[in-house]
Amino acid sequence: MKTALITGITGQDGAYLAQFLLNKGYEVIGIVRSENSINAKGLKYLKILERVQLVECELTDLSQVITTLKAYEPNEIYNLAAQSSVSLSFNQPIGTIQFNVLSVLNLLEAIRILDISTKFYQASSSEIFGQSQLPITEDRVINPLSPYSISKASAHWITRNYREAYGVFSCSGILFNHESYLRSSNFFIKKVIRTAIAIRTGEEQELRVGNIDIKRDFGWAPKYVEAMYLMMQQEKPDDFVICSGVSVSLRSLIEYVFEYLNISKDLIVVDPKFYRPTEITNIYGDNSKAKKQLGWDYDLSFYKVLEKLIEEELENG
Repeated sequence: MKTALITGITGQDGAYLAQFLLNKGYEVIGIVRSENSINAKGLKYLKILERVQLVECELTDLSQVITTLKAYEPNEIYNLAAQSSVSLSFNQPIGTIQFNVLSVLNLLEAIRILDISTKFYQASSSEIFGQSQLPITEDRVINPLSPYSISKASAHWITRNYREAYGVFSCSGILFNHESYLRSSNFFIKKVIRTAIAIRTGEEQELRVGNIDIKRDFGWAPKYVEAMYLMMQQEKPDDFVICSGVSVSLRSLIEYVFEYLNISKDLIVVDPKFYRPTEITNIYGDNSKAKKQLGWDYDLSFYKVLEKLIEEELENG
């Protein structure tokens, strides 16, 4: 039985990845900061909380990371823990950069110090490319535009450096936006769906948003975690763009949700207060490398994903 260690196991991707690996016969160890204050909603929802082992470890403390790796000797580490909100990173740039960089560095350095054959996956982000030539491929110039993307760009290069300089099996999944029912409420799609449902029930009067004429590449989270697993099964580590390959405007997504729920579009209010200091106007990726080398398949329309998300939200509301 293989052992996988997942940081950020209580997040959207962590929960779906844990479920996927358990179904593959893995023993799954989940890293949490404190067992007394974890939000295990996602693990409970997927009915896997009792099947994973949660372990306390402060990822910014190298000695704790080394102790944890010694104790569990994982075959694979999936590093999904991060301060992952772009908007919040503008308000908390130091904390975002410190955690998102130091946690990666400590995990990779622990693997190097212990001289173990553990494979390492880093959750990278399409945000590292900023306003770049489209479509985004693995070799596009990195040009981060937010504290979050700066932290992810640094972590991306650290992962690559440990692969090239130290021979660690370290790979990065450059994931574009991907959603599910387990997405936390501060993310855009979740906010739109929940607010729209609240408008329909009379609990809210309107949806206030920022710049909704930007375009993004959205996907379905449970399919994206499959790509993470496939990267770790390769003979040689590499970096892969994981995306749908199509960008859609935020405005079109909001209007689709409102039409689906039969709500007036007049209740969509654009508020400059929600504009970001810097913004990518359009971004989408090219997933051909992942499809060819990993055998990953993806052909879901995000409008169909939206319908799944709305229905799941209604069922569980």
